[in-house]
Amino acid sequence: MFMTAVSLAVAAIPEGLVAVSTIVLAIGVQRMVKRNAIVKKLPAVETLGSATVICSDKTGTLTQNRMTVKKVFVNNKLYNLEEIEKSEEINSEELKQLVFTSMLCNDTKVGKDNELTGDPTETALVDMGFNLGFNPATFEQIKRVEEIPFDSERKLMTTIHKIGDKYIAYTKGGMDELLDRAKGYVINGKIYEDIDVYRKLVEEQNIGMAKNALRVLAMGYKELDHMPTKEEMENLEKDIIYVGMVGMIDPPREEAKVAVAKCKTAGIKTVMITGDHKITAIAIAKELGILESDEEAVTGQELENMSDEELTKNIRNYSVYARVSPEHKVRIVKAWQKQGEIVAMTGDGVNDAPALKTANIGCAMGMVGTDVAKEAADVILTDDNFATVVSAVEEGRRIYDNILKAIQYLLSSNVGEIIVLFVAILATPLFARWFGITNISALEPLLPIHILWINLVTDALPALALAYDPASKDIMNRKPTKPGKGIFTKGMTFRIIYQGIMIGFLTLIAFCIGLSTSGIEGTPEYVEHVKIEIGQTMAFAVLALSQLVHVFNVRDNKKSVLKTKPFNNKTLLAAILVSALLMIVILVVPALRSIFSIWKLPITNILEVIILVFSPLIIVEIFKLLRINSTKEEN
Repeated sequence: MFMTAVSLAVAAIPEGLVAVSTIVLAIGVQRMVKRNAIVKKLPAVETLGSATVICSDKTGTLTQNRMTVKKVFVNNKLYNLEEIEKSEEINSEELKQLVFTSMLCNDTKVGKDNELTGDPTETALVDMGFNLGFNPATFEQIKRVEEIPFDSERKLMTTIHKIGDKYIAYTKGGMDELLDRAKGYVINGKIYEDIDVYRKLVEEQNIGMAKNALRVLAMGYKELDHMPTKEEMENLEKDIIYVGMVGMIDPPREEAKVAVAKCKTAGIKTVMITGDHKITAIAIAKELGILESDEEAVTGQELENMSDEELTKNIRNYSVYARVSPEHKVRIVKAWQKQGEIVAMTGDGVNDAPALKTANIGCAMGMVGTDVAKEAADVILTDDNFATVVSAVEEGRRIYDNILKAIQYLLSSNVGEIIVLFVAILATPLFARWFGITNISALEPLLPIHILWINLVTDALPALALAYDPASKDIMNRKPTKPGKGIFTKGMTFRIIYQGIMIGFLTLIAFCIGLSTSGIEGTPEYVEHVKIEIGQTMAFAVLALSQLVHVFNVRDNKKSVLKTKPFNNKTLLAAILVSALLMIVILVVPALRSIFSIWKLPITNILEVIILVFSPLIIVEIFKLLRINSTKEEN
């Protein structure tokens, strides 16, 4: 009774499940590295597959991060960059001031052969200066004496340079922010102070460039008669003279368009978050297919005027967030989460760390991302590409599916073992009466060593190999798993129970066939002993080998085995072959037969074992044909 109790305990507990789940996740992490995603935490792999909203930066993630200046607005005229080189404007003082601001208020490093390294926006400005014929040596001689670094709140950057006896502060940044701090503007050498009147014209030009998906940066300067003190530095960005602005293009990634479309079919909402002007963001978002109506875009200022409750209520109406600060990102993530969504968030800056931590999945940029952002994230994208996030989601779904397959396989096998032992214990008196067995204590279909062998060898290898199962073709054509949805849905529970009963009763049938074996000669005690060992051998063989056949059933709960390409997982085939060979060795080698109390089966019994072993395939195929195998599924 003690040994039987131990057998039941072993049969009831899927020992390999924890190891299988961990190994499946680890294999998924390795596969993601090949897709340019480094996963820092194993559970993040599975969570990615459940993502319902992806909040993404624009620059470098959805776009190519290859800025090129296309248009220049100076002296109240708009030029293409190629046109300005051939016009009289090339010699104007205003263009000189605009280029000086672009190249001096800039952290780009100029190497040998004018090789540029730095932020793509700033390198584009320096490249513009080179294209307009400005000598880089001139700028190397003008030393920076002080600076106010770019800040996502101010959206401005200012540097102070000593030129001759004067100090000049050059400022570049967002057009609205710079004009708010300007006291005048310069045209053809004359400074005008009616900035509010001129602002309307500038805004028209800004909107025109933004509609063409150009990112606009305004330029201004301020002459100083002395080096400003620390107190004066705090108010330096005031009374600026506006000199002009440039429009630069950052083309959308072609693969990002495909990835956004894939997200739509997968039921995933794509959200763009950017510091760019609203009109620019809308133009890029439309090109990528993220939004259809301008009403789906909202600015950071509009977010400021919304309460958290209003934002949560209206969050589904917005696909683009423009002119936002990192603090807004946290509110956006929390609003989506309050709607019950699983949010993946991308970011690269120090200020993005809170949003990355708040999101269900934080994805940091590996190329331009700060160490703080990478530390806060769950996943690091080595190519800073939105398509990589979508690929990671697809991989997460594949891993989730494969874990479910392994769970269904292991638990249905364990239920089968429990059925065998439990029914055998209850039916022992009946078996003894039907088959004329007097030694009731020996009348058990499986020995403890059989159960241990099946659980540790026959079950484990195929379950591990399921981790290598390829994704189904429609994996990104279905909606994400509902947040909070458990593994044991009605469909999963139904399959585990009926398939476990199937395996259990096939094993019991094999045991009964063995007990009814005729033609054995010898004393009654010997004949009884042989019948019991033949029954145990057949039960052991059918239970172990039928599970190896059954693994093909769990690979797809709807499609026939023949339609699922049964041979496209070579690792699974190898695992089945190894497990089957190990079983055959036990059944054939005399020394091992003695250890496992196995009897050499007659030919007739071997044929019966083969029929029973392949029966699960036929039974489940019938269930699939009648659509019973998946009728209890729910999304």
